[in-house]
Amino acid sequence: MLRRDENNAIGILKAAQRKLKHELGIEAEQIPLEDFHYLTRIHYRADNVPPDGKFGEHEIDYILFIQKDVFVKPNPNEVKSYRFVTKDELRWLISEDIFNGHDETQIELMKEECILIDEDDRNKGSASKKECHLLENINKGMLHRAFSVFLFNTEGELLLQQRSDAKITFPGHFTNSCCSHPLNTESEKEENNAIGVLRAAQRKLKHELGIEAEQIPLDSFHYITRIHYRADNVPNDGKFGEHEIDYILFIQKDVLVKPNPNEVKSYRFITKDKLRQLIEHADKEGVLLTPWFKLIASTFLYTWWESLHNLKPLMDHKSIHRML
Repeated sequence: MLRRDENNAIGILKAAQRKLKHELGIEAEQIPLEDFHYLTRIHYRADNVPPDGKFGEHEIDYILFIQKDVFVKPNPNEVKSYRFVTKDELRWLISEDIFNGHDETQIELMKEECILIDEDDRNKGSASKKECHLLENINKGMLHRAFSVFLFNTEGELLLQQRSDAKITFPGHFTNSCCSHPLNTESEKEENNAIGVLRAAQRKLKHELGIEAEQIPLDSFHYITRIHYRADNVPNDGKFGEHEIDYILFIQKDVLVKPNPNEVKSYRFITKDKLRQLIEHADKEGVLLTPWFKLIASTFLYTWWESLHNLKPLMDHKSIHRML
């Protein structure tokens, strides 16, 4: 890699110019030496992939930046493909290996932009769903906005969902009717009367359960309160988790359900007594329950459920209940 002329790394720049021509067909006239920026050097070692026991790398590597619009004619003996990427696209590409073995549709959903918040639920910007659910970020305090919908029929039974086995977090777990996140869009960021969260809930009820918006107008949702919780993924993979301020939404409607099999493994309507029994025997019978659902069920759920006919006195929009 090194050239003999090391004054201002000029030999390295000449070599880079030569290889850009050889590999990508970029003519020297398009990338004069003075357009290169020599930043620093790194020293690394790596075995070949696939490992062959023969080859590897051990280099001091000169890092060169150049910004130019160029005409590219790749040499197929050197380059299989090429593309220009943004910073975010590169971050995603580098970290994609954490999704090995996961469902492609669910991986794509991890690109959605969630709303970052502080512990008082104040908007702090956005990050991808993937970034929000990485334990390395959660352990540094990353927190995002979420919601949990509890949908009841007119007989007072709760729609209980079992998450699809394709889900990256908490696959196969039983949980409340719908759980997700408002996105970092103008309509779902809107905070007046939690209208953005309600719009997100309406969107996800359609996506997960096939419930059309006409069946669940925004004014039929009841925003009860918020909870703040944290949980590692199950199965415990050391990669993913949850850290959310979760808006609790109730709705009582008879609806037509057409579940999306990529999101929902099964669903049923369940009475209070049947749910108590399910939760009581869950561990013994190998029934998996999401951590947020267990927290809500063990604290507020049955009190709220008893008051389906009159939820207004129970609404508490000032508090954020810490369940950490």
